Amino acid sequence: MKNFMGKDGFTWFVGVVEDRADPKKLGRLKVRCLGYHTKFLNKLPTADLPWAHVMNPITSATVSGVGNTPLGAVEGTWVIGFFIDGPDAQQPMIMGTLPGVPKDLPVKDAVAGFQDYINANYPKYKESDVNRLARNDDDAPHSTLTLRKADRDLAVGTAQVDGVFSGVAQIPADLDQDNGGQWNEPETEYDATYPRNHVMETEGGHLKEYDDTPGKERIHERHASGSGYEIFSNRTKITRVKQDNYNIISNDEYCHIQGNSRETIDKGVRIRVNASGESGNNYNVEVGQGSNVNIEVNGGNINLTTLGSGQDAGDININAARDLKIQVGRNMTTDVIETITETSKTKTQSTQNTHQQNAATHDINGNSVDIDAGRIDLN
Repeated sequence: MKNFMGKDGFTWFVGVVEDRADPKKLGRLKVRCLGYHTKFLNKLPTADLPWAHVMNPITSATVSGVGNTPLGAVEGTWVIGFFIDGPDAQQPMIMGTLPGVPKDLPVKDAVAGFQDYINANYPKYKESDVNRLARNDDDAPHSTLTLRKADRDLAVGTAQVDGVFSGVAQIPADLDQDNGGQWNEPETEYDATYPRNHVMETEGGHLKEYDDTPGKERIHERHASGSGYEIFSNRTKITRVKQDNYNIISNDEYCHIQGNSRETIDKGVRIRVNASGESGNNYNVEVGQGSNVNIEVNGGNINLTTLGSGQDAGDININAARDLKIQVGRNMTTDVIETITETSKTKTQSTQNTHQQNAATHDINGNSVDIDAGRIDLN
């Protein structure tokens, strides 16, 4: 082989990929080359074309699975390369792909090659092969722009505690500095200027954008299903998950929100802490000085329960540094199995109608006992 690897000059070729089902799974391609192969399939079937190796960049190790897989070209892709064996033209090496503007679309089951005659998938359009997001032509918008616009969350309600202020609890109105409201998901600021937007899209519709358009710099990654994220030039990030979302953390998690947090959940919430039952694994909530904790339930109940029995039973402790106010709209029932102990400097009870106390033994001790009533019945 006197012309090995261009020793006596390179023998170049330009051609069209017709098959990529490499039985050795090396990323090799069957390429019909202009000037070397006839276009008529009955004279030279695709199966008789030599397998062409694909050259990877030096930034890819391409050994033992390390680096980029040499996959990407599809049937219908135009490629350029050279023949390792020179004019014999039996050992093609592909160096890259060539975009263009197709004049014709592929015809399925055609008799001529130089096209995707098997599936007729590519090219899809009679327009530039450069991705529509990179070109940003008004007459050919990318389909994801419409889909992302339709997916936007609008008028999402946030927690409002106005009802607490006007309800029976009579909580002071100055407890909440943010009465909630609504928010809208920001629109994408996509407005790419050619040739600033670097786009990679797979044939299945998975997408990456690295947009360097001045003033509109973005990073966008999107699964074909619609899940993905986008980072705007103002550092805002939008993440969308079209189905379930799982976060698995094997150790600790630290989250620092340096502004406000608003979370809207359309259905239920379950939080489980200390599932292993280890002592000291607490659920702690601390609110800074001058701030408040407001809980409002619309038409439902607030239930606090401790579990266990005997010495393992848990307590509920309420400590108010100042006043404790409880206002009940209807009835109040207290059921204590053992003892109630009350200690205070002064105790005042006022009942509009009947005050009734029943006990097997009722002891009243004090320096003085004053009873003032229009009528007193002792039985």
